[in-house]
Amino acid sequence: MNEPYSPATPRPISSTSPSTMKMFMGFLAVFTVAQTIGTVLFCLYLHMKMDKMEEVLSLNEDYIFVRKIQKCQTAEGQESTLLDCEKILKGFQDLQCKDGGAGKGQPKFEMQRGHKHHEHLHLMHKNETSVTAEKRQPVAAHLAGQKSNKVVSVLEWQTTTYGPMNNSLISYQEGKLKVKEAGLYYIYSQVSFCTKAATSAPFTLYIYLYLPMEEDRLLLKGLDTHSTSKSLCDLQSIREGGVFKLREGDMVFVNVTNSTQVNYSHGSTYFGIFKLW
Repeated sequence: MNEPYSPATPRPISSTSPSTMKMFMGFLAVFTVAQTIGTVLFCLYLHMKMDKMEEVLSLNEDYIFVRKIQKCQTAEGQESTLLDCEKILKGFQDLQCKDGGAGKGQPKFEMQRGHKHHEHLHLMHKNETSVTAEKRQPVAAHLAGQKSNKVVSVLEWQTTTYGPMNNSLISYQEGKLKVKEAGLYYIYSQVSFCTKAATSAPFTLYIYLYLPMEEDRLLLKGLDTHSTSKSLCDLQSIREGGVFKLREGDMVFVNVTNSTQVNYSHGSTYFGIFKLW
């Protein structure tokens, strides 16, 4: 007996198992995290590499600048039309000036360029010295006698066109010279006077250090006897000077035994001071 034909029953399609799906998702997550970390590390590396390149380029520029300076030292470099040696050396001198304030006690690196460069530096130094000398005024004062018809205890003085008077460091107050800077000073004075035979007492010149809180201190003293001439007035003079250490604010003045006998003709009576160091 023949059995009826029936087609084979198709197999059911197998679905992906959950464990496989979980493994795939885990792998994808790990790959994504690894890629992110790798990207971050690469960016950091690239940033560090760029910083290193900038440093290398900066060092290379400094090296090129030094090479240009060295080449400008030679005659070939000075004659080259491709190098502006004056501009390059000026830039180097500017750098030296900027560094000079930070290390005054340290020796500076000096470039040498031959005979012409030596002459140029010599002229520059000479000009700077002359300018400094013009700006620096002497700490000195030279005054001429100022006539007075009455007896005074302190001789009066006046400035002259030929004598120095540094008002910033030496001042004049009522016959006294005041120093505003401590140091070693040379003090001098000359007084001409008219003598008469009728007077036997000597004519005396004094230079005092003024001390407001105590008795004035005598620094110098000079005297001269009167002339025996029968003339009404026989001119004589006394001059004295010495080196003294003065403090800031000290004052000195000149006094004589009889101020009415002082002769005030040009160049005969004067008072001065100047600082030695």
